[in-house]
Amino acid sequence: MELEPKYNPTEVEAGRYEKWLAQGVFKPNANPDAKPYSIVIPPPNVTGKLHLGHAWDTTLQDMLIRQKRMQGFDTLYLPGMDHAGIATQAKVEAKLREQGISRYDLGREKFVQQVWDWKDEYAAIIHAQWAKMGLSLDYDRERFTLDEGVSQAVRKVFVQLYNEGLIYRGEYIVNWDPQARTALSDIEVLHEDDEGAFYHVKYPFTDGSGYIEIATTRPETMLGDTAIAVHPDDDRYKDMVGKTVKLPLTDREIPIISDFYVDREFGTGAVKITPAHDPNDFEVGNRHDLPRINVMNDDGTMNELAGKYNGMDRFEARKAIVSDLDAAGVLIKVEPMVHSVGHSERTGVQVEPRLSTQWFVKMKPLAEAAIKNQATDDKVNFVPERFEHTFLQWMENIHDWVISRQLWWGHQIPAWYNKQSGEIYVGEEAPADIENWEQDSDVLDTWFSSALWPFSTMGWPDTDAPDYKRYYPNNTLVTGYDIIPFWVSRMIFQALKFTGKRPFEHTLIHGLIRDEQGRKMSKSLGNGIDPMDVIDKYGADALRWFLANGSTPGQDTRFSYTQMDAAWNFINKIWNMSRFVLMNLGDLQPGSKPDVASFDLSDQWIFARMNTTVATVTDLFDKFEFGEAGRALYNFIWNEFADWYIEMSKEVLYGDDETAKAAKRVNLAYVLDQILRLLHPIMPFVTEKLWLSMPHIGDSLVTADYPVTHADYENTTAVEQMESIISLIRAVRNIRADVNAPLSSPVDIVVKLQDASLEPVFKQNADFIDRFVHAKELAIGTTVQEPEMAASAVISGAVVYVPLAELIDLDAEIEKLTKEEAKLNQEIDRIDKKLNNQGFVAKAPAAVVEEQKTKRADYSEQLDAMTARIAQLKAAK
Repeated sequence: MELEPKYNPTEVEAGRYEKWLAQGVFKPNANPDAKPYSIVIPPPNVTGKLHLGHAWDTTLQDMLIRQKRMQGFDTLYLPGMDHAGIATQAKVEAKLREQGISRYDLGREKFVQQVWDWKDEYAAIIHAQWAKMGLSLDYDRERFTLDEGVSQAVRKVFVQLYNEGLIYRGEYIVNWDPQARTALSDIEVLHEDDEGAFYHVKYPFTDGSGYIEIATTRPETMLGDTAIAVHPDDDRYKDMVGKTVKLPLTDREIPIISDFYVDREFGTGAVKITPAHDPNDFEVGNRHDLPRINVMNDDGTMNELAGKYNGMDRFEARKAIVSDLDAAGVLIKVEPMVHSVGHSERTGVQVEPRLSTQWFVKMKPLAEAAIKNQATDDKVNFVPERFEHTFLQWMENIHDWVISRQLWWGHQIPAWYNKQSGEIYVGEEAPADIENWEQDSDVLDTWFSSALWPFSTMGWPDTDAPDYKRYYPNNTLVTGYDIIPFWVSRMIFQALKFTGKRPFEHTLIHGLIRDEQGRKMSKSLGNGIDPMDVIDKYGADALRWFLANGSTPGQDTRFSYTQMDAAWNFINKIWNMSRFVLMNLGDLQPGSKPDVASFDLSDQWIFARMNTTVATVTDLFDKFEFGEAGRALYNFIWNEFADWYIEMSKEVLYGDDETAKAAKRVNLAYVLDQILRLLHPIMPFVTEKLWLSMPHIGDSLVTADYPVTHADYENTTAVEQMESIISLIRAVRNIRADVNAPLSSPVDIVVKLQDASLEPVFKQNADFIDRFVHAKELAIGTTVQEPEMAASAVISGAVVYVPLAELIDLDAEIEKLTKEEAKLNQEIDRIDKKLNNQGFVAKAPAAVVEEQKTKRADYSEQLDAMTARIAQLKAAK
């Protein structure tokens, strides 16, 4: 199959994904003897399109699955999406507001249908994006967090936790989103700096003896004050405890109490206590049996308990109250300030601490079990390990989890209230006499169902479900470090509680994708990048290559169009080298095997280097060090196979020895085949196109065997000899460049050997050397005459001379060699410091110490030759 002269990703990728789906190559292999390997996709929210972070996540997951599939594992890569309760409902409500409609105008049933329509629209977009990325997902097993199977799992978990006393209902201060009109968990609140003020207010003593000064940032909540608190040991206020004050703008009297909660060094040392509007005040109120007065509605407006301010927005009420305090003569001063204020992660509005009856999960016993498990062999292995500390720190300092949300989109809480008696019934199914019961209108926090994702997608609670028995626990979770508290932690404690096993063996944690300046991508900065736009320009393989090579576990990466250009150029190089090989294969038959006995030195070298690359890349994939794996592949493919082996092969391919040409074709095709297999998990589209263009056995590279090492290809001697030849060629090329002698002009070359074993190596491969250096005469030996007027270079075991008397600038040559002499001295000094460091010698492996000694001897030999050459040139002046 003839290839176009230039790589065109649009043509290469068109229709390929559909062919893979039609072939069914993404399905598990159904071999009972194969070892299972599973990844469930972190379900994207159906709130919009996928971003670069999703692309990074899924690229790494797909690389792992594709490699394991080729290695013979029974792989399952399970797709799915999350209903994303508050986030999706907020999107749909915003869309309705543009039409002048609220969810209350529609009613629950019609509103939920609107959300399902939204879900269907964006699920289709996400499916198209997954296809464009080339994700090898088994769509027959796709799940959605509101599927009946997942819903059954959610109900079972809720009921069991409730029956064990780990889910309870209570009145507490919660984070309240007045726009979405729902409770939020602590980690759904983002703290941002806002401009505000300290309002200093007089609270007059009821006996007329003066006042106590209070400073507050939220004067609108003072209408719900039920006490003033001071520290028990604060001498300033000791005589005031037990007195009462008149609450400004009201007719109520409230007491002055003492409580150790008060920070006497902060503000005036006296604080107002508003149990219905502050979590700390709530606890103080419980200790002192204070009433709870909620002065705010769930939409952030003031209620009837706020008196004349009833119906006002909370911030308008603040202004009005401050104005009235001033008019009443009790406003002492206003101090402008900037302070950290909680905002809803989803709607962006200021969160209001609010007294509310909610459902909670009692976290301490679940957290303790998760912490304990990390000390066992069944622990979740965090990559990098430092993120285990993040997980443990979160577990050790966890609060009870508020799981109810005042939404209509989500898993409705499986609790019913008897219309007559008020009795609560909690069950997986509705009560039999349903007409006498009313279901709780709240839904569960999205993360409640997401926490069950690794096993609910596999058929649990049916523990005999084939997928659950075969593919659970999952092998690897890939996600960003920002989601450890939200999701990773919750999956771990729920899995341990309900399956008795860890949810996954490894969790690979990556960072964030930032822009070229290192900034987080955001709408406000306008620096977001749509991965689909990148694919349209460069192709999916180039984006995947960039994401794979930007992957240092746990670290952020920067998106760069310069790096995207480099990724495209690399693939174009692969395309061109493949095209050359294909054009020279003749009638090569599929399955032709290399004959080690017929190898020349270049064959021995490239097969040995291929062996090393296979071992290195396989090991680095197992360690999730994809960036290092990419560098190993790049070096082998571009710097060794394309730049050296293919060029050396031309000497044979363009010669007259038909036997040698036939062998070289087999070797070229085999190494290229192995390269495409190694690359396939990272860049599946172009490798499939190229592989199918070659003589091959099999329908798709997706299910072809992954490369393994072969003992027959090990050849340390050939690698060392070939590296000597490459060093020689590079030395001559560098000399030519330095003295501006083009490759088209033949030059004499003299190679003075210090290592006699190199003589047969260089002489037997003189044709290869000549191809790269264009020698007029090539003199090699230990006794060759050293020319006086020549450019030179020192390589390991030899000095290379190019007599160019008419071109050479002696002063420039001496200056160049002097700089190289200084570099060698620096290297020797660096190694000496290591070898003289007893700590290094004692702790480093013996092989590492020996390697340093060998390097020092080599550098010392080069330095002696360099010093002698400089002296010779100076004498020639």
